[in-house]
Amino acid sequence: MTAPARAAPAPAMTRTEQMLNRPALPLILTMAAPNAVAFLVQGTVSMTEVWFIGHLGTEALAAIALMFPALMLMQMLSNGAIGGALSSSVARALGRDRKDQAEALIWHGLVIALAAGTLFWLIWWFGGPALLQQLDVAPLVKTEAILYGHILFAGGMTLWLMGTVAAIYRGMGEMRSPAVVMVLGSFVQIPLSGALILGWAGLPKLGVAGAAVSVVLSMGLTALVLIGGLVRGRQILQLRRSAFQLQKALFADIFRVGALSSLSPVLTVLAIATVNVIVSSFGATALAGYGIAARLEFLLIPLVFGIGAAMTAIIGTNVGAGRIARAEQVGWTGGALAAGLTGSIGLVLALAPHLWAGLFTDDPETFAAGARFLQIVGPFFLFQGLGLALYFGSQGAGEIRWPIFAALVRFVVAIGGASLAAYGFGYGLDMVYACIAAGMLLFGVITAGAIRLGAWRSPGPRALAANEH
Repeated sequence: MTAPARAAPAPAMTRTEQMLNRPALPLILTMAAPNAVAFLVQGTVSMTEVWFIGHLGTEALAAIALMFPALMLMQMLSNGAIGGALSSSVARALGRDRKDQAEALIWHGLVIALAAGTLFWLIWWFGGPALLQQLDVAPLVKTEAILYGHILFAGGMTLWLMGTVAAIYRGMGEMRSPAVVMVLGSFVQIPLSGALILGWAGLPKLGVAGAAVSVVLSMGLTALVLIGGLVRGRQILQLRRSAFQLQKALFADIFRVGALSSLSPVLTVLAIATVNVIVSSFGATALAGYGIAARLEFLLIPLVFGIGAAMTAIIGTNVGAGRIARAEQVGWTGGALAAGLTGSIGLVLALAPHLWAGLFTDDPETFAAGARFLQIVGPFFLFQGLGLALYFGSQGAGEIRWPIFAALVRFVVAIGGASLAAYGFGYGLDMVYACIAAGMLLFGVITAGAIRLGAWRSPGPRALAANEH
């Protein structure tokens, strides 16, 4: 008798098929893990830079606190807002089996990055230094901050290129390549920052400006590596000259989501910058302490982005395929995961603020200002993580209006309340921080409530999915 023929093994699912069919939690964890590691390492770069700058004194810490929102604004726009919209467009194109359109979107992303980098430099040049000169802070703080800004915005195009090219990879479900490149870039940036800030290895001691030089050089290097990966054709999509056909419809597809999405990081950074001004009225030590604590929020944003980038790609692919219910399932799973992560970190540091604030300063007043922020705001990081993850999910769904409304409410409550507390009623820092916490709470609750009530099932996402088939 002849042995029965063995059944041929089932063909492995493609990355797109996995996003359409694999169980939500393991799929998100698998795709988010490389991003989470990469952004955790990048967060370490941010913490390390503050530690280096802390050796220069309170004025240097205050200067970096003033300029850090500008750096984060570019990174949040290029990675999360415009980058997230680009990821969504690429994912939806692949979901409807339009590889040609997805490859054309690569060129559109590169054009947007170059234009945005130029625009930000012009805005800084014509308004940034004049704005800083109006602040009631020490002259040395303003001088250091302005020099940092000149360097950062002159080289800002490298940050935009890095963010948009990485977004293209994530849109096709390829999380590992940009994560690996980001980690390797961080290993370059950390020693380079120390060398340029503190003058190691015979290099000039540039102080705060050294941090700006370091980030521009490292972002440029990582962007070139990622672009090279697309040129060599090792991915699903390739950077081809034949695909360079700029189309109004593709720009519109990106900016339909990206334009509204950009309001969220703008409001977030504007809130941080405005609170900087409010807190500066309490003195340089209060500003330095707040800057240390607020940097934690900016560290949590990249961590959530690790989850959110996976959600954008998965949800975008499912919406492109017309599977709205599956997209919602992925959204709730990712939102719960992000809320658990940020909530746990916030609670731990609220109970033990020295684990964070004590890393960067031994000045009692500076430490006290940072510790109170963690104690009051830390427990509300849960709602920040939930709202932010669902914001990224909403990008993938092509329906971003409710998360932006929630971000606007957060801004009004946090900034309006903090201004009244400090200037109207003469309350101290505790009440300023309480207003920030209330804004986080509303951001998470409003965003989650809108999705629960069917925001992703509205005609917008369904019409978009139908029109793109």
